Amino acid sequence: MLVKTFGSAVYGVEAITITIEVNVSEGSFFAVVGLPDVAVKESAQRIDSAIKTNGYRMPRTKVVINLAPADIKKSGSAFDLPIAMGLLGASEQVERIDALKDYIMMGELSLDGTIQPIKGALPIAITARKEGFKGLIVPTQNAREAAMVNTLEVYGVSHINEVIEFFQSGTNLQPVVVDTRDEFFNSQYSFDFDFSDVKGQENIKRALEIAAAGGHNAILIGPPGAGKTMLAKRLPTILPPLTLHEALETTKIHSVAGKLPDNATLISKRPFRSPHHTVSDAALVGGGSVPQPGEISLAHNGVLFLDELPEFKRTALEVMRQPMEERRVTISRAKVALDFPASFMLIASMNPCPCGYYNHPVKACTCPPGAVQKYLNKISGPLLDRIDLHVEVTPVPFNELSSSKNGESSEDIRSRVISAREIQAERYKETTGIYCNAQMNSRHLKEICVLDNACSNLLKIAMNKLNLSARAYDRILKVSRTIADLSACETIKAEHVAEAIQYRSLDREGWAG
Repeated sequence: MLVKTFGSAVYGVEAITITIEVNVSEGSFFAVVGLPDVAVKESAQRIDSAIKTNGYRMPRTKVVINLAPADIKKSGSAFDLPIAMGLLGASEQVERIDALKDYIMMGELSLDGTIQPIKGALPIAITARKEGFKGLIVPTQNAREAAMVNTLEVYGVSHINEVIEFFQSGTNLQPVVVDTRDEFFNSQYSFDFDFSDVKGQENIKRALEIAAAGGHNAILIGPPGAGKTMLAKRLPTILPPLTLHEALETTKIHSVAGKLPDNATLISKRPFRSPHHTVSDAALVGGGSVPQPGEISLAHNGVLFLDELPEFKRTALEVMRQPMEERRVTISRAKVALDFPASFMLIASMNPCPCGYYNHPVKACTCPPGAVQKYLNKISGPLLDRIDLHVEVTPVPFNELSSSKNGESSEDIRSRVISAREIQAERYKETTGIYCNAQMNSRHLKEICVLDNACSNLLKIAMNKLNLSARAYDRILKVSRTIADLSACETIKAEHVAEAIQYRSLDREGWAG
């Protein structure tokens, strides 16, 4: 007897419906075809144990299981549940066989029939609704995640018996209902950190405010203990809140990577990813035999923080260059090429030298001659070219550190950032793919960043006296435009250019000795 059930395979951040065809006939043969990997082939042993443990029988005749389309590689253990239900239907142990075609089912089976969680429940649910399925059956731990997709009945199950009884006797499973909008908007502004906790460092806060307002990448340079990491961790608290569309995009990526906690719904706050400097190329940008999103994709619509940037492997940093420009990463394999979104703000930090005390106001640098430049040279010029703000962080004086006065709150800074972003949204509304000043191309620079004579003269003097490199010119214009937006000025003024110039420390000739 031939029975069809339906599952789903996730490729990139999208899902493809897989038809599981189970044919039980006379003979003595068992085969799983349709490019299954080892985990799919091993499902036979898990299903055999789960079925027998719960009082059902495994067919001992000829069994052929085809996963269609047969030319797409199937991987993982989540096909256990639809294969098991197909076997029970084909061996006539489930009566309501016709109902199987209305549902997508996914779940890994334990030997006792318990259903284990899966990855990618959200993109699977989106595809199920798009293709007109009546419902989706997933493990209980993934039910709230999948239930964010409305107009689709989502059932959370913890044991195969619940699924068998549902198709055997029509026992009603209760669909999971999630008020996505309510949960999303109620949790957008609950942060563990706040800029009001930071003592002093007003110039660094200002630089991060500019970075947040224009979507600029930034690097913080300073001695150990100056507060670089503490300040970077607070950056998401001043970024504009996620829109529902951005939250859905971000949640899909985390769902595919298996990074969502149990019973999670939409990610409501911008992600902050901080990989260790020993991270591999594939872990940073994505990859693997079954391509998975890397840290730059997990930071999509949020912040990627690279602490101690020169300690990262040069190869890992270099593969970031193209994704930073294109805001997506393409992972190519022999038979498939997958795109993962990667629109993130890069915030990096570094010591100015190996000992950490070059240019320190009190402690002397103990590095030998040339060590500072050699340390800086670990970061390539093309990567630095993509970082708009170079900010020097100095230690906080004792009188500021011991002060009981709170600094400006993240909420106040965020309100100014949102106002600046609204100006940019209006400016770029006719341009596809550009949403903030950091994404401007050369044509926009000429049209939008027009300088008067005073600004031009100031910039010319700075370029000559500070020996700024040519690559600093465009960056100064972009940052100047953002500073003007924060001041709600239609034109760039000399004070905006002057402030932008000071954020190009690493471009100054002789900075590293």
